[in-house]
Amino acid sequence: MQKPKQKRSIERIKKILDASNDLLNEGGIESLTIAKISEFADLKRTSTYKLFETPEIKQALIKKYIQDCNAHLEENLTKNSEGDYLACLKECVVSIIEFFQSHPGAQKLILENTVSPPILSSDLHEIAETILKHIEQSVGLPNMFNKSGVFLVVTQIVISILSLNTKENSGLTDVGLNEAVRAANAYLLSCIATPA
Repeated sequence: MQKPKQKRSIERIKKILDASNDLLNEGGIESLTIAKISEFADLKRTSTYKLFETPEIKQALIKKYIQDCNAHLEENLTKNSEGDYLACLKECVVSIIEFFQSHPGAQKLILENTVSPPILSSDLHEIAETILKHIEQSVGLPNMFNKSGVFLVVTQIVISILSLNTKENSGLTDVGLNEAVRAANAYLLSCIATPA
Protein backbone atom coordinates (compact mmCIF):
# COMPACT_ATOMS: atom_id res chain seq x y z
CA MET A 1 0.00 0.00 0.00
CA GLN A 2 1.30 3.45 -0.88
CA LYS A 3 1.45 5.96 1.93
CA PRO A 4 -1.39 8.46 1.56
CA LYS A 5 -0.65 12.15 1.34
CA GLN A 6 -4.05 13.68 2.05
CA LYS A 7 -4.74 14.51 5.68
CA ARG A 8 -8.21 12.93 5.50
CA SER A 9 -6.82 9.62 4.22
CA ILE A 10 -4.12 9.61 6.89
CA GLU A 11 -6.75 10.18 9.57
CA ARG A 12 -8.93 7.39 8.15
CA ILE A 13 -6.03 4.97 8.14
CA LYS A 14 -5.32 5.80 11.77
CA LYS A 15 -9.01 5.25 12.63
CA ILE A 16 -8.97 1.90 10.80
CA LEU A 17 -5.79 0.71 12.54
CA ASP A 18 -7.04 1.91 15.95
CA ALA A 19 -10.37 0.16 15.38
CA SER A 20 -8.57 -3.02 14.27
CA ASN A 21 -6.41 -2.94 17.40
CA ASP A 22 -9.53 -2.46 19.57
CA LEU A 23 -11.22 -5.41 17.86
CA LEU A 24 -8.15 -7.59 18.45
CA ASN A 25 -8.02 -6.55 22.10
CA GLU A 26 -11.67 -7.55 22.54
CA GLY A 27 -11.76 -10.65 20.32
CA GLY A 28 -9.54 -12.65 18.05
CA ILE A 29 -8.14 -12.56 14.54
CA GLU A 30 -11.51 -13.65 13.15
CA SER A 31 -12.96 -10.32 14.30
CA LEU A 32 -10.86 -8.46 11.71
CA THR A 33 -13.44 -8.16 8.97
CA ILE A 34 -14.07 -5.08 6.88
CA ALA A 35 -17.63 -4.91 8.22
CA LYS A 36 -16.58 -4.95 11.88
CA ILE A 37 -13.60 -2.68 11.37
CA SER A 38 -15.74 -0.15 9.49
CA GLU A 39 -18.35 -0.25 12.25
CA PHE A 40 -15.73 0.23 15.00
CA ALA A 41 -14.04 3.03 13.02
CA ASP A 42 -17.41 4.65 12.27
CA LEU A 43 -16.64 4.59 8.54
CA LYS A 44 -18.52 3.28 5.53
CA ARG A 45 -17.33 -0.08 4.23
CA THR A 46 -16.54 1.50 0.88
CA SER A 47 -14.24 4.02 2.59
CA THR A 48 -12.42 1.20 4.36
CA TYR A 49 -12.16 -0.88 1.17
CA LYS A 50 -10.68 2.11 -0.68
CA LEU A 51 -7.79 2.16 1.75
CA PHE A 52 -7.40 -1.51 2.72
CA GLU A 53 -8.45 -5.05 2.09
CA THR A 54 -8.43 -7.35 5.13
CA PRO A 55 -4.93 -8.84 4.54
CA GLU A 56 -3.54 -5.33 4.05
CA ILE A 57 -5.05 -4.24 7.37
CA LYS A 58 -3.30 -7.15 9.09
CA GLN A 59 0.01 -6.28 7.39
CA ALA A 60 -0.35 -2.61 8.36
CA LEU A 61 -1.14 -3.61 11.96
CA ILE A 62 1.87 -5.93 12.08
CA LYS A 63 4.08 -3.09 10.82
CA LYS A 64 2.64 -0.74 13.45
CA TYR A 65 3.11 -3.29 16.24
CA ILE A 66 6.72 -3.97 15.19
CA GLN A 67 7.43 -0.21 15.14
CA ASP A 68 5.81 0.17 18.57
CA CYS A 69 7.82 -2.80 19.89
CA ASN A 70 11.00 -1.21 18.58
CA ALA A 71 10.12 2.12 20.22
CA HIS A 72 9.51 0.24 23.48
CA LEU A 73 12.96 -1.38 23.16
CA GLU A 74 14.66 1.95 22.46
CA GLU A 75 13.00 3.53 25.50
CA ASN A 76 13.71 0.70 27.93
CA LEU A 77 17.17 -0.63 27.10
CA THR A 78 19.94 0.72 29.28
CA LYS A 79 23.67 0.45 28.74
CA ASN A 80 24.88 -2.72 30.41
CA SER A 81 28.66 -2.27 30.36
CA GLU A 82 29.26 -5.05 32.89
CA GLY A 83 27.15 -7.49 30.95
CA ASP A 84 28.00 -10.13 28.46
CA TYR A 85 26.16 -11.04 25.29
CA LEU A 86 23.77 -13.23 27.26
CA ALA A 87 22.85 -10.44 29.70
CA CYS A 88 22.32 -7.94 26.86
CA LEU A 89 20.18 -10.37 24.89
CA LYS A 90 18.14 -11.15 28.00
CA GLU A 91 17.45 -7.46 28.55
CA CYS A 92 16.26 -7.19 24.93
CA VAL A 93 14.03 -10.27 25.16
CA VAL A 94 12.54 -9.13 28.48
CA SER A 95 11.67 -5.78 26.88
CA ILE A 96 10.07 -7.51 23.86
CA ILE A 97 8.03 -9.75 26.19
CA GLU A 98 6.91 -6.70 28.20
CA PHE A 99 5.73 -5.09 24.99
CA PHE A 100 3.66 -8.10 23.93
CA GLN A 101 2.22 -8.56 27.42
CA SER A 102 1.02 -4.95 27.46
CA HIS A 103 -0.32 -5.08 23.87
CA PRO A 104 -2.77 -7.99 23.60
CA GLY A 105 -3.63 -7.17 19.98
CA ALA A 106 0.03 -7.55 19.00
CA GLN A 107 0.30 -10.78 20.94
CA LYS A 108 -2.81 -12.19 19.22
CA LEU A 109 -1.80 -11.16 15.70
CA ILE A 110 1.93 -11.86 15.83
CA LEU A 111 2.54 -14.51 18.49
CA GLU A 112 -0.64 -16.53 18.98
CA ASN A 113 -1.42 -17.30 15.36
CA THR A 114 0.40 -18.29 12.26
CA VAL A 115 0.85 -14.86 10.80
CA SER A 116 -0.71 -14.49 7.42
CA PRO A 117 0.60 -12.37 5.86
CA PRO A 118 3.99 -12.95 7.50
CA ILE A 119 6.11 -10.33 9.23
CA LEU A 120 8.31 -8.70 6.61
CA SER A 121 12.06 -8.87 7.15
CA SER A 122 12.23 -5.16 6.37
CA ASP A 123 10.01 -4.50 9.41
CA LEU A 124 12.06 -6.78 11.68
CA HIS A 125 15.25 -4.95 10.65
CA GLU A 126 14.23 -2.07 12.93
CA ILE A 127 14.25 -4.32 16.00
CA ALA A 128 17.39 -6.10 14.81
CA GLU A 129 19.25 -2.78 14.47
CA THR A 130 18.13 -1.70 17.95
CA ILE A 131 19.38 -4.96 19.48
CA LEU A 132 22.66 -4.69 17.55
CA LYS A 133 23.17 -1.09 18.69
CA HIS A 134 22.43 -2.04 22.30
CA ILE A 135 24.94 -4.89 22.33
CA GLU A 136 27.62 -2.86 20.56
CA GLN A 137 27.22 0.00 23.03
CA SER A 138 27.09 -2.28 26.06
CA VAL A 139 29.53 -5.09 25.37
CA GLY A 140 31.02 -4.41 21.99
CA LEU A 141 31.22 -6.87 19.15
CA PRO A 142 34.25 -8.15 17.34
CA ASN A 143 34.29 -7.91 13.59
CA MET A 144 31.83 -10.27 12.03
CA PHE A 145 30.50 -10.70 8.56
CA ASN A 146 27.09 -9.08 7.97
CA LYS A 147 26.23 -7.93 11.52
CA SER A 148 22.91 -6.60 10.31
CA GLY A 149 21.98 -10.00 8.86
CA VAL A 150 23.10 -11.81 12.00
CA PHE A 151 20.88 -9.64 14.18
CA LEU A 152 17.95 -10.05 11.82
CA VAL A 153 18.23 -13.80 12.40
CA VAL A 154 18.61 -13.23 16.17
CA THR A 155 15.36 -11.20 16.07
CA GLN A 156 13.59 -13.88 14.03
CA ILE A 157 14.74 -16.54 16.52
CA VAL A 158 13.38 -14.52 19.45
CA ILE A 159 9.99 -13.85 17.81
CA SER A 160 9.67 -17.50 16.68
CA ILE A 161 10.41 -18.91 20.13
CA LEU A 162 8.07 -16.42 21.84
CA SER A 163 5.38 -17.38 19.34
CA LEU A 164 5.86 -21.08 20.05
CA ASN A 165 5.84 -20.39 23.80
CA THR A 166 2.60 -18.43 23.50
CA LYS A 167 0.89 -21.14 21.44
CA GLU A 168 1.97 -23.95 23.78
CA ASN A 169 1.28 -22.17 27.07
CA SER A 170 -1.53 -19.74 26.23
CA GLY A 171 0.80 -16.90 27.13
CA LEU A 172 4.43 -15.92 27.57
CA THR A 173 6.34 -17.75 30.30
CA ASP A 174 9.85 -17.88 31.74
CA VAL A 175 10.46 -20.95 29.57
CA GLY A 176 9.95 -18.80 26.47
CA LEU A 177 12.20 -16.09 27.86
CA ASN A 178 14.99 -18.54 28.72
CA GLU A 179 14.76 -20.44 25.44
CA ALA A 180 14.69 -17.26 23.35
CA VAL A 181 17.76 -15.91 25.14
CA ARG A 182 19.61 -19.25 24.97
CA ALA A 183 18.93 -19.81 21.27
CA ALA A 184 19.66 -16.20 20.27
CA ASN A 185 22.91 -16.23 22.28
CA ALA A 186 24.01 -19.56 20.78
CA TYR A 187 23.40 -18.24 17.27
CA LEU A 188 25.17 -14.95 18.01
CA LEU A 189 28.21 -16.70 19.46
CA SER A 190 28.36 -19.07 16.46
CA CYS A 191 28.63 -16.03 14.19
CA ILE A 192 31.53 -14.43 16.03
CA ALA A 193 34.66 -15.43 14.21
CA THR A 194 37.45 -16.77 16.36
CA PRO A 195 40.96 -15.59 15.52
CA ALA A 196 42.87 -18.02 13.32
